[in-house]
Amino acid sequence: MAKIKPRVKVPRSVKAGEFFTVKTLINHKMESGQRKDKKTGKKIPRKIINFFEASFNGTPVFTADIQPAVSSNPFFQFSMKVDGPGKLAFKWVDDDGSVYETAKPIKIG
Repeated sequence: MAKIKPRVKVPRSVKAGEFFTVKTLINHKMESGQRKDKKTGKKIPRKIINFFEASFNGTPVFTADIQPAVSSNPFFQFSMKVDGPGKLAFKWVDDDGSVYETAKPIKIG
């Protein structure tokens, strides 16, 4: 599998109390556990990102429990607002226990 890389897009600065858009995407093949290997006939084990969370200064602002029907490279977009500057942290959890994280600063301007 290719290296799993999360990508996040947020504005460079936002106005306090105004909504802004956050976009996230993680490169992940996502295997549902329903397909069979054509050579062996055995089921390919499930391997999906099963949980996503975005938090601002430690407080969750968006969470998602992800099921096998999700497509490869899951993309999330949501709107939020903040009253002051801080850190917007992102976490994706894989079936195998791997955790992928990144963060972006939110500046008020």
